[in-house]
Amino acid sequence: MDWIACDRARGALLGLAVGDALGAPAENMRPSEIRRRWGRIEGFVTDSPAGTDDTEYAIFSGLLLARHGSALTVAHVEKAWHHWIADLDEGPFRGAGFSERGTLENLRRGLAAPITAQHRHAWSDGLAIRAAPFGVFAAGSPGEAARLVAVDGCVSHDGEGIYGGQAVAAGVAAAMAGAGPAGVIGAALSAVPLDSWTSRSLRRAVVAAERAGTDPLGRERTVRSAVVVGGYPWTDLAPEAVGLAFGAFAAARGDFRTSVLTAVNMGRDADTTAAVAGALAGAMSGASAIPPDWAAAIGPVRGSCLPSMRGYHVLDIADLLTPYDDAEALS
Repeated sequence: MDWIACDRARGALLGLAVGDALGAPAENMRPSEIRRRWGRIEGFVTDSPAGTDDTEYAIFSGLLLARHGSALTVAHVEKAWHHWIADLDEGPFRGAGFSERGTLENLRRGLAAPITAQHRHAWSDGLAIRAAPFGVFAAGSPGEAARLVAVDGCVSHDGEGIYGGQAVAAGVAAAMAGAGPAGVIGAALSAVPLDSWTSRSLRRAVVAAERAGTDPLGRERTVRSAVVVGGYPWTDLAPEAVGLAFGAFAAARGDFRTSVLTAVNMGRDADTTAAVAGALAGAMSGASAIPPDWAAAIGPVRGSCLPSMRGYHVLDIADLLTPYDDAEALS
């Protein structure tokens, strides 16, 4: 793999981690609440920025994919969930979203996929948060990225939850091969059913982004109003979160800083939407496009959600997913 492709792989996963850490303080907030507290977020608002379940689950899936590659099976995914999460003493585990909690309860009851995904939150964005590594691995092959992420996702998600992950994985795969914003969005839409909620939400977001002006607040309001399910209490709907992330990416024309900050300042599931927007923009332009001070703030994950992931860095995962890796690293 040449240095440009390596830079894009690192940009995708570092971009995910940066977006996650930038968006974490604004998670589940309305834009008006964000403005009252910080004005407009333009960078880290905490002294010790850190990612959330988004980064840790992306590392989890990245390690799984690095081990098995295109031979990944549902049995591999189930075994990994048991080995790294479900069969461990829960200890400090915080469980991430409802979909992960429901999946773990089903696994601990002895159920197997796809029955493990039969809980009330199979439509969540829990697969979308861990989808970027599949696009990195299947660079230039959006269809393969979408196929592999669905194998991963069938343990925990169904329907729109799967589609959200496929859109993200396919978009990152296209960006890894040098596609611009239109190509990235086109790849994402091609990976999901045309009549799905995810497809409709993504298309509405992109159309809104194209007609939005250059004023950041107006742009965010336009995209948000096109996608957000008003009055619904949960913010982790996959069609909504993925739509907001692609809308932010489209409104910014793929510029990394603008993509991520647009997602953060729209609130809702801000860590996830910024993580996805960051993965797309980072894959398109590479790690060199990420502001150095933002990149420097990302260290090994703390295991605050998944203790078994403590100490891994997203850049290590990006390197594992590149073709020239030492096979011994995966043994």
